[in-house]
Amino acid sequence: MTEQASRPAPAILYVDDEATALKYFQRALGSLAPVYVAESVEQGKRMLDEHAEEIAVLVSDQRMPGAYGNELLFYAWDRYPHIVRILTTAYSELEHTVDAVNQGQIHRYIAKPWDIAALRMELKQALALARLQKEHAQLLREKLLVRQKQAVASRIGALYTLAASLDESGAAVPVESYLAGALSAGMTAPEPDWLLLDHSDLISSEAFRSAAFGRAVRAQLQQLEQRHGDGTPAQALEWLAEVFGPAFRAVDAGHAVLLPDARLAEFLETPTGIAVSEQHAFWLACLMWLGRRGATLQLVGTAQGVECRLAPAEATLTPAQLAAWVEQF
Repeated sequence: MTEQASRPAPAILYVDDEATALKYFQRALGSLAPVYVAESVEQGKRMLDEHAEEIAVLVSDQRMPGAYGNELLFYAWDRYPHIVRILTTAYSELEHTVDAVNQGQIHRYIAKPWDIAALRMELKQALALARLQKEHAQLLREKLLVRQKQAVASRIGALYTLAASLDESGAAVPVESYLAGALSAGMTAPEPDWLLLDHSDLISSEAFRSAAFGRAVRAQLQQLEQRHGDGTPAQALEWLAEVFGPAFRAVDAGHAVLLPDARLAEFLETPTGIAVSEQHAFWLACLMWLGRRGATLQLVGTAQGVECRLAPAEATLTPAQLAAWVEQF
């Protein structure tokens, strides 16, 4: 059975305090789609919360005891914007209907008493609109996944450029350690809020964010060189323990375990509008400091956390190797 075939058919939720109206609606519309019913605004909210994935169209009467129907429509608009919202009301309540329309809470209103043929046509159109909106949302979701992958790839490229500019040998040795740490920490794709920006705004924001991160890493690296220019690679684990606190636990000489920590992947996974922390800048600067001394950290995800081991620096990263890393994100 395909995934689409296993999904329930798009349903309609009708909310009205009159039991006769609920039965009448179910009888008239039941052949178009499954119909859920509720007798009050509060019951309608519960039905939305329980069946939001199945409900494609919400139809609510306006005047009900305790609350108006447009309160329910606003609730659906705020929490479940994919649902097409329709208000049914008498002409005497047109003022409330206009308010609901102006606030964007409803797709349209249907006057009572109903003309059954017209009601069925309205609901057919609403179901079709819900289907189109769902297909549109799926296309946007697929586009989002592509854009997220592109964003991560661009940030990895910026990371390599930054590391290479700070590495006197041009080898950019720390990049593999950094990426291994990000993967081991369970990195997730950047949040999609930046996709609301147009392309030029996005590129500009990413460039300024990368530049700010580069300045922070350079400053941290300069401080390390000034304070510990004659230090040994093993000391780097002590500095990391100070920065990460209890999350970083030494095991023995040259060996430590870092609990999965989002600070290992900040530059790659946080939204473009969020500045990278000083701790994260120190993390890359420490890897750079080790690289200048022919050492690196090998990072592997384990059940206990991210295992860190001091090791000799690896060979210069090649374009093919960097491309292979990008594919893993």
